[in-house]
Amino acid sequence: MTTVKREGNFGVTFWQLTRRHLLVFFRNKIRVFFTLMVPFIIFAIYIFFLRDLELITAQNILSDIDKTLLDDADLNLLIGAVIDSWMLSGILAISTITVSLQTNWMIVSDKESGVNRDFASSPISRNLLIGSYFLFNIIVTVIICCIFLLVCLVYLACMGEFFITFVDFLTIIATLLYASVASVLLTVVICSFISRDSTMASINTVFSTAVGFIIGAYMPLATMPGWVQNVCGFFSGTYSCSLMRYSFMATPINVLTEYVQNNLSHLSEAQALIGELTHSFGFNLEFFGITVAPDMQAVAQLVFIIVLVAANVFAGKNLVTVFGSKKKKKKK
Repeated sequence: MTTVKREGNFGVTFWQLTRRHLLVFFRNKIRVFFTLMVPFIIFAIYIFFLRDLELITAQNILSDIDKTLLDDADLNLLIGAVIDSWMLSGILAISTITVSLQTNWMIVSDKESGVNRDFASSPISRNLLIGSYFLFNIIVTVIICCIFLLVCLVYLACMGEFFITFVDFLTIIATLLYASVASVLLTVVICSFISRDSTMASINTVFSTAVGFIIGAYMPLATMPGWVQNVCGFFSGTYSCSLMRYSFMATPINVLTEYVQNNLSHLSEAQALIGELTHSFGFNLEFFGITVAPDMQAVAQLVFIIVLVAANVFAGKNLVTVFGSKKKKKKK
């Protein structure tokens, strides 16, 4: 009976801690607003500035093969669907990182305000507290990214580019959860070294700006030098981004391929068209001359998650500092 009671108290305490973090976070309307705006700002930049540049790249590919292809409305619609799916999935992938980083404000704020000292002086298990922060971060990250995902689906439907099946949707959700876990593990390690909100703001600005290029969210990795692609392979977000693109783009690419084979088979370079487009706006990765298919990307992401779990364990001293536990003074 005693064992059952302890397990019950463990679960209740864990949920109450997580609930506390959620309530504090969502009561700060300004913080919630700016966290929510992170993916939408990138989305707006893409719609108003970057989308036309990506379409021009695709049109140049069409022009090199046959200029009459520029007048094929159905072909251009399918290419637009591939490009939009490519970019939106990249934004969604990077959002799991940037939103998670923003959410870690709670950990830093608790340390700076002294709230964590109250936790440290209470009989609450330190591991329980750490776990509640992880769960809170994952919940917030998934909620905000799901809101943005809904906007992406509405956008694709309004553009007439909605080719996502129910199976694709389930794959997207599973990939989102997978990417969110990896992102939270990564950002918590980073934030375990931060003790002030002002420092957190600076790190957030620099990291959020750079990570989009590092994981290939803003531009295809295939267009980058080989050594840059090799470096990007050592970041877990690169695989999250590529897996998300596979979830979004598998069906649109299949529809485009079928259209080209059925309607443009008279072109001698029809297959080259598909190859060029999928090379520029595809989801396969290539590192050190080796092509990494989606199934191996999932395995690589799992390896990164295991490494990041170990990093969080070995960063124990920093996590203790974050949670406000003070070192004992040495006796004179």
